[in-house]
Amino acid sequence: MSGQNISVSRTSAGIPVVVERIPGSESVGYMVAVATGSRDETKDVLGISHLLEHTVFRETTTRDSYQMAKEMEGAGGEMNAFTGREMTAYYGITIRETADTAKDLVGDIVANPLLNEKGTELEKKIVLQELSMIKNEPDSYIRDLFETTLWRGHALSQDEGGDEDLVAKMTSEDLRDYYEAKYKVPNLAVYAAGAADIDDTVAWAEEVLDPIGDGNVNVRSAPPMPESEYRFVRNEAEHYHVAMGFPSYGSSHPDRMAVTMLSAVLGSGTSSRLFQSVREQKALVYSIYTTVAQCSDASSFTTYMSCTKSNVREAMETTSSTFSELLSNGLEKGELDRAKRLIKGANVRYMESTEHRLYRMAVNNMLNGAVESLEDRLARIDAVTEDDVMRVAEDILRSDRLNTVVLGKKDRAMEKYDATALSF
Repeated sequence: MSGQNISVSRTSAGIPVVVERIPGSESVGYMVAVATGSRDETKDVLGISHLLEHTVFRETTTRDSYQMAKEMEGAGGEMNAFTGREMTAYYGITIRETADTAKDLVGDIVANPLLNEKGTELEKKIVLQELSMIKNEPDSYIRDLFETTLWRGHALSQDEGGDEDLVAKMTSEDLRDYYEAKYKVPNLAVYAAGAADIDDTVAWAEEVLDPIGDGNVNVRSAPPMPESEYRFVRNEAEHYHVAMGFPSYGSSHPDRMAVTMLSAVLGSGTSSRLFQSVREQKALVYSIYTTVAQCSDASSFTTYMSCTKSNVREAMETTSSTFSELLSNGLEKGELDRAKRLIKGANVRYMESTEHRLYRMAVNNMLNGAVESLEDRLARIDAVTEDDVMRVAEDILRSDRLNTVVLGKKDRAMEKYDATALSF
């Protein structure tokens, strides 16, 4: 038990079940998460986790995709899924009175997918269009490029979409083999939020998921500490997109919240240091923000920005100077308190949604096995001190670990530019 309304249990087969009951909620959401993602793929099937996530919606032993859509929407709900580097998850959210429909459909696609040739070929066409679309959305593409660059040589560098040529060659047999290897009881977890009941959720999971049977847990190794790297990638978009970032801590690290506060000080909101120094004072970028992409055994701490070609160098250099100023002079009076309130406010608003509560609970639990209520999280935010922020700043903001990716039109000067020479 963690938090007044969070209950934790297990099925007879050992599947974790975590339920957050939201008093007065008229909606309910159920999620089945699988502890497998792009970092668990072998080099010959890069992208198979994502393709499988799509294809299970095509047809089960009891329904086709149209029947699923009619049932879910007829229940006043929606069903969706996502694939990450370390997990794949399927969820359904409905109004309170049709909760059984959400459970039934989510359980069906996870436990009973047909994965036939017709469905696989149709879904491959959709996934390949999605991968092509991402390359034409530079604000999304730059994030994939950065993670691939930062973790080069390690499985964490494998982005969720995978390799287009490999995806095009995958067969229904490939998907079935991957499903049979990964979608097993030791890798499954169940989450529910809203008008949900722990006993009812456990009973449903035991009936639908326990029969799937045992398998092997994915064996993972933490990435080595990456050195500084600069990479230029050609793109036809008019705006240049830049990622400047560093390796950071895994999800169980005691300073994880201090890193979140450092990210907020530097690049969350319009009062943040980078927004003020790079955008407001010099008008060098259209957008700039800092984010932490969290994994179980590592994370990336990255500043993203978009600007015109003529401003790229100065924007990067001003960003570097902003890092340096923080490291040299520390935090301003009241700066951490503002950042705390900003993040607390975002968390409170975010958690007003059943879908967001479900997502946050699942991701946090799958990464480190912890169960954290909103009250727990707000308390951890309040506990961060200025000394904590400066300690992690000195550990993370290191020029010898700076990795930079620039995405933009062909430019010989930028291709030869050495961002590894930036110091702070």
